[in-house]
Amino acid sequence: HVQLVESGGGLVQPGGSLTLSCVASGFDFARYWIYWVRQVPGKCFEWVSTISGLGGTTYYASTLEGRFTSSRDNAKNTVYLQMNSLKPEDAAVYYCVRDAYGGNWGFGYWGQGTQVTVS
Repeated sequence: HVQLVESGGGLVQPGGSLTLSCVASGFDFARYWIYWVRQVPGKCFEWVSTISGLGGTTYYASTLEGRFTSSRDNAKNTVYLQMNSLKPEDAAVYYCVRDAYGGNWGFGYWGQGTQVTVS
């Protein structure tokens, strides 16, 4: 069955960096776009980034101002989110989400999330 497991969250000071990882299993990983989505407790989910199946196409929320970079290693079934110059407003639970059907169809399977605290 489809599984997405995030890791790498934690406590970081403002201006610091973190790299989140998402290890996937149960599907043909390279065929699927992967999204990163975050949620501050009590607030709506916020789309952060998108990466295509082969990693050649990426999109980011404009509010990130170029501070985040998504990449993937299909040999390891892993997607990464490199987060630099972190701000207190970046604190949230970060979710790795698989596309519903392959590419650019929208959110399908979700991981359990990893907490990022910036303080």
